[in-house]
Amino acid sequence: MSLLSPMAGLFAAAALAVALVACSSGSTKASAPSGTTSVTPSAARTSADPDAGLLTGAQLKMALAPASFFPPGFVSDASGARYTGPYYQLPSAASVPKPDCAMLNGTSWTVITGITGVSFAQDDYTDKDTSGEIAQEIDVYRGQTAQTVIGKLGRISAVCPSFTDAQSSSKVSVGEKAESGLGDGAYILTLTDPAWQDGTTLVAARVGTAVVTVLSSYGTDNGGAMALKLTGQIVAALKGKA
Repeated sequence: MSLLSPMAGLFAAAALAVALVACSSGSTKASAPSGTTSVTPSAARTSADPDAGLLTGAQLKMALAPASFFPPGFVSDASGARYTGPYYQLPSAASVPKPDCAMLNGTSWTVITGITGVSFAQDDYTDKDTSGEIAQEIDVYRGQTAQTVIGKLGRISAVCPSFTDAQSSSKVSVGEKAESGLGDGAYILTLTDPAWQDGTTLVAARVGTAVVTVLSSYGTDNGGAMALKLTGQIVAALKGKA
C-alpha cells in the first residue's frame, strides 16, 4: 500500500474522464443525455447502425465485479461509480502526441489514449483505513477501435517510462509486460515509487469490442494478484457477449 496515496491523481484523471465523455449519472434517465442516442432494449438494430450489437453501459455495469468480490474493508466510492446507462455516446479520437503520463496514477486511465468509446461502466472501491484502492472499468468501441486502444496501452511504457507523483514530487517508474491467456490480449503495468511502501498495478485486457481496465494498490505485491483476479472476473463475465 502506498504511504502516499495516489488519490490526487485519481481525482484528476476522473475529472478529465468526465470532461472527455458524456456519461449519465448513477441512475438512468428517461431521455438520452446530449451527445448520446437513445436505445430501446427491445428494438431491433440494423447492421447499418454502427452501434448494432454493442453492449450498453447498463449491460456493462452488470459485468463489473460485485461488492462481495472485494476484500473486507473496501467499500464502493459513489463518486467513482458511473456508467452510460441504456444509451450510446458519440465516440471521439483526439491526437495525443505527448500523453499526460500522470493519468496512469488514477482511475479512468484509458483516457491517456485520447480515444473514447460508445459506452462504459466503472466503479471504484477504497479502504479508508489503509488508503488502498481497487478500481474497475469497461469501455466499448465501434469496429476495430478496441484493438487500437489496447495497442496504444500496450506501448504506453515506451512513451511513459516514468512520471512525477503530484503529492510527493518523487519519480514513479512504469514497468509493462504482455499477459497471455487473458481475453484477446492483455498488458500489465506496474507503478513503483521509492516514496511509496508498495506500488500499484494496472491491467488492460481486450474482449472483442470491449477493453477492461483495472487498478489495484491492494496487497504487498504492488496490487498485482488482486488486479489479475479482478480482470479475470470481468473478462469471464464479458466472454461471448462483447
